[in-house]
Amino acid sequence: MSGTLAQIAEIEAEMARTQKNKATAHHLGLLKARLAKLRRELITPKGGGGGGPGEGFDVAKTGDARIGFVGFPSVGKSTLLSNLAGVYSEVAAYEFTTLTTVPGVIRYKGAKIQLLDLPGIIEGAKDGKGRGRQVIAVARTCNLILIVLDVLKPLGHKKIIENELEGFGIRLNSKPPNIGFKKKDKGGINLTATCPQSELDAETVKSILAEYKIHNADVTLRSDATADDLIDVVEGNRVYIPCIYVLNKIDQISIEELDIIYKVPHCVPISAHHRWNFDDLLEKIWDYLKLVRIYTKPKGQLPDYTSPVVLPYCKTTVEDFCMKIHKNLIKDFKYALVWGSSVKHNPQKVGKDHTLEDEDVIQIVKK
Repeated sequence: MSGTLAQIAEIEAEMARTQKNKATAHHLGLLKARLAKLRRELITPKGGGGGGPGEGFDVAKTGDARIGFVGFPSVGKSTLLSNLAGVYSEVAAYEFTTLTTVPGVIRYKGAKIQLLDLPGIIEGAKDGKGRGRQVIAVARTCNLILIVLDVLKPLGHKKIIENELEGFGIRLNSKPPNIGFKKKDKGGINLTATCPQSELDAETVKSILAEYKIHNADVTLRSDATADDLIDVVEGNRVYIPCIYVLNKIDQISIEELDIIYKVPHCVPISAHHRWNFDDLLEKIWDYLKLVRIYTKPKGQLPDYTSPVVLPYCKTTVEDFCMKIHKNLIKDFKYALVWGSSVKHNPQKVGKDHTLEDEDVIQIVKK
């Protein structure tokens, strides 16, 4: 392990020394690619088997969505978790107080949302320290990440945590880069840019790919892309997760300061201890999760508005709905009747490819 860590430190030092300009862009691109490869070695252990996953980290996925909480010790993360869900988490007076990921489940607007504490991600977990690796594996499966910050010292902490998550290939509040990348057997590197590029030229693209031993590929840059964007696409293991910054301990600041915080994007100010502003937080969580609730209507009965079937926003066809209930349902499927904003008439007869919208009502008609 230490060899890889030393190499990482060396490259990071060289990058810090190198001035950023047109002449060095090529060299920096190479260093970034090397760094990404080394980091991947740390997160994904080499060789067979090895120690199994750590205690308490294989958290079974239950519910309709999963939220991971990250924060420095003593910012009030555990208080927030336990006040949101009444989850008991081992608290003591030493540094990393939360020992295992204790899942709590809250019900909100009919959806079951799993809350997970992600302990010890901070400072050095991406360098393979501690039990960072298993926690990262769990973090990457979250639908939303909440970074809990102390309102009195938020910015330093925010940068550190973002850096750690970036190092594990987690991209916060961003979309995958608009880059087409296809490996080929021959024909060299074929680069097309559909708009002007300020950082990447043919030479830089070639050398980054050469670092990955890729010498034949089609690359299409559809937006002004950076070396980091290209590396993300080549690595191909990045996850894009929305994130909310929760600024805790607002009982310790002035109203004027609070007004400023409210203008910061992706931020929610709260007091975990006094349970202030939890409504706002839950509402924002709901917005960012983009869940779609579908109510079922058995034939000849009123729709059941108490327990919706909850789907992720990218999988909301009638077929997705059927699969969520039972995989056999699609075999006997004839058509569905749908009421709601996704249809023109109420009810409307639809097939299995129809896309449902939030709070639609559906009745499945079998063969």
